[in-house]
Amino acid sequence: MSKQIVIKQIKSNIGTKPKQRATLKALGLRRLNAERTHEDSAVIKGMIDKVKHLVEVKELSK
Repeated sequence: MSKQIVIKQIKSNIGTKPKQRATLKALGLRRLNAERTHEDSAVIKGMIDKVKHLVEVKELSK
């Protein structure tokens, strides 16, 4: 079983570039303080890197 990560939006997407807004939407983050759980993969890590100034990432321990 692969690791899970929790992504939380901590800053607003107002004033960000359209690609960054689209990345947040693709991650499932629609509003401030929204949290989503995803598999820890290279694709998700790349998306997080694009919006790292807007989100907070935690590893989910089982």
